[in-house]
Amino acid sequence: MPGDVTALLQKWSGGDRAAVNELTPMYTELRRLAHGYLRRERRDHTLRSTELVHEAYLRLVDQEKASW
Repeated sequence: MPGDVTALLQKWSGGDRAAVNELTPMYTELRRLAHGYLRRERRDHTLRSTELVHEAYLRLVDQEKASW
């Protein structure tokens, strides 16, 4: 899946709008998983599912070297 995501992001960056249709279900699944994880957190946590997915992404990728 990680290689697939990178390839799809590169296609999308190159103008392939169909790549978004393939990325959307993956993103939705990540948000679903994050939601399940956050339900088990303490009640006063501050992150929401989408924010958790975005935060994890930012920590994993080197923004200065992303080619897509």
